[in-house]
Amino acid sequence: MRLGQAPAAESLCSTSGRFACGSAPLAAAPFSARQIRRARKSTVGPQAVLQATEQATQGSGKKASQNGLLHPQYCESVYKSLRRPTRTIEVGNVKVGSQHPIALQTMTTTDTRNVQATVDQVKKCADSGANMVRITVQGKQEATACYKIREQLFKDGYDVPLVADIHFQPVVASMVAECFEKIRVNPGNFVDGRKRFDEKVYDDDSQFKQEQEHIREVFTPLVEKCKRLNRAMRIGTNHGSLSARILSYYGDTPRGMVESAFEFANICRDVDYHNFLFSMKASNPLVMVQAYRLLAEEMYSNGWDYPLHLGVTEAGEGEDGRLKSAIGIGSLLMDGLGDTIRVSLTEDPEFELEPCRLLASLGTQAAQEQWGVDPFDEKHRDTHSFAKRVGRLPEQQENDDVDYRGLLHRDGSVVSAVTLQDLEAPEQMYWKLGAKMVVGMPFKDQATSDTLYMPQIPPSSDKTGRRALKRLQEVGVHVMAPANVLAKDPLPQAVAVQPLREVATASRNGGHSLPAGAGRFAVTIDGTETEEEVASLKKSDAVMALLEIAPGVSRVHASRRIFELLQRHQIDISVIHFRSFPEGTSGDDIIMQTGSEVGALLVDGLGDGIAVSCPSQDLNFLRNMSFGVLQGSRMRNTKTEFVSCPSCGRTLFDLQEVTESIRTRTGHLPGVSIAVMGCIVNGPGEMADADFGYVGGAPGKIDLYVGKEVVRRAIPMSGATDELIELIKEHDRWVEPETEESEQEEQRQPVAA
Repeated sequence: MRLGQAPAAESLCSTSGRFACGSAPLAAAPFSARQIRRARKSTVGPQAVLQATEQATQGSGKKASQNGLLHPQYCESVYKSLRRPTRTIEVGNVKVGSQHPIALQTMTTTDTRNVQATVDQVKKCADSGANMVRITVQGKQEATACYKIREQLFKDGYDVPLVADIHFQPVVASMVAECFEKIRVNPGNFVDGRKRFDEKVYDDDSQFKQEQEHIREVFTPLVEKCKRLNRAMRIGTNHGSLSARILSYYGDTPRGMVESAFEFANICRDVDYHNFLFSMKASNPLVMVQAYRLLAEEMYSNGWDYPLHLGVTEAGEGEDGRLKSAIGIGSLLMDGLGDTIRVSLTEDPEFELEPCRLLASLGTQAAQEQWGVDPFDEKHRDTHSFAKRVGRLPEQQENDDVDYRGLLHRDGSVVSAVTLQDLEAPEQMYWKLGAKMVVGMPFKDQATSDTLYMPQIPPSSDKTGRRALKRLQEVGVHVMAPANVLAKDPLPQAVAVQPLREVATASRNGGHSLPAGAGRFAVTIDGTETEEEVASLKKSDAVMALLEIAPGVSRVHASRRIFELLQRHQIDISVIHFRSFPEGTSGDDIIMQTGSEVGALLVDGLGDGIAVSCPSQDLNFLRNMSFGVLQGSRMRNTKTEFVSCPSCGRTLFDLQEVTESIRTRTGHLPGVSIAVMGCIVNGPGEMADADFGYVGGAPGKIDLYVGKEVVRRAIPMSGATDELIELIKEHDRWVEPETEESEQEEQRQPVAA
């Protein structure tokens, strides 16, 4: 399709070389290879690397900027959802930018050389609501097929824009620019080629700049062609596939991701080409959010207004994949960042569109209605490095009849809302709470709810209900209930819950007392409290605060204000995010809204746990989802973490089938992360978060990795899962799963009277 000429670009200063126009460098100075090596090898994952490299690259230190933020501006407002103003770029007949609806994307999984299969899948995606569809183009054969794909789609009446996914192949990118409406380039491998992860040390700037000039020489012809044909471009940086040169200077950090993208953007700007946008993808939602924020911050500093494509790469499948995507994408949408999105799932591509639509709708509603609170100064939230606010844990007292220390978990707590109806079948309730049954009695397991919240408690005449609660209390699963409910019919050892305003008023008027039988108390906060009321918690004995935001008040922004007040007054009470949904809310809506609104706070280290209630949803679903939010926010691991790519035309095996097979046999390993990758297109760096990797090396052959190092090559696929398990055992990370027979035997045991 021949597109019209690009509109005249506005006059924007541009520079060549390493730094953005008229600005200070992204990093104050490069740091030594020794610092990078120490950061990479010293800890547990990319968060520690991020913290180490942020300290090394931060030039100005931590000080509040003129807008009251700890760091320069990254969004329009920290107390209101306002969409970041961006220019309009044209992707065929689709316009992307802040003046247009958030565009939805997905990617085909067919072999691109199979023209008809790819055409059919594109049509299915378009019919499911995709505004554009990406297709992998790994070589000249695939590029030749792309002409036929585009032509056939036009013949069939489909003008949905097509995006070429390019890695390693500048010549192929130039070929496919003739027929596709958009080109995605990865700065980490577009010029540098296939990644071998050899560590390179750059002793001086001349080596660095010499490679920059090579990038300019190779990339400029594609930019000029896209400008001439009015093709769009995505400069898409991936956390796991940064070039050796960028890694040498900046490490595998958000700052390195932004620097890598800016190199390519400056080349575009030098030829007056502006029909492009950025992406900063990572499989870790925290790294992804920080990278996009830093990118937006640098664009604000330089007066740039390019749109953003949002996505969490290799998010996985099912509920976990949707949760990780909601945490990453939704958090940014709540701040008004994002103009087009893709939810990358290890599923058929058309199934990505519904979660995309839900997230886009949520972000659009937040911006149009300007969800927010009155302005407040925010001087404690650090968007550059992850520093979790640590809440105080309950302590045992000498006269306690039960152990209250189990109320909260140090890595993040799950509070389950339980109804009187749930109590009618105690054993089923124990199972839904994740309890392990031994001789008919419940015991806490790896993913058992830490505490229960009951709006109503069984009357003392209900012996069965009271006995069920007592058994849970005895194994450390405590019961919270409203103080006024407990005052009418006391429940021994319960935790009384009262609104903070009532507790603060009672304290001012002579003191606060607990209902009979209650051993501790907690407060609820609705987000509208005064600073004086929040400050009263400084002298409070409350074991936790349930942050249950009032209806009509923006959860994200009201919560930020509350945490700012808590930190201002040095109050270390543990805070549980309590999100209630009305009856009839779908499971997908609960996942997307909770991931977006609660995730937006947890990615900043604000919160010590989560409670989710919905009368029409299964207790087990809500508990599992709550643990999924904690794991997706890198707080508490209760199951194996899977990093699995969404599949594309490069994939060398049936990714969905293999992922499910591996999950079935290895899903019981909390704290272990396994990457399942269809190919190694972006290098093993895409598995930056994983302990072990299962990667397609050739048709029918699998390579196994430990971290980024390949340790076993060309294993026949038929035995690769067994080899993976042996590898996990060799590294002392394996535990045997409970057998089905032992579980059935436990269930057959009679329940004690």
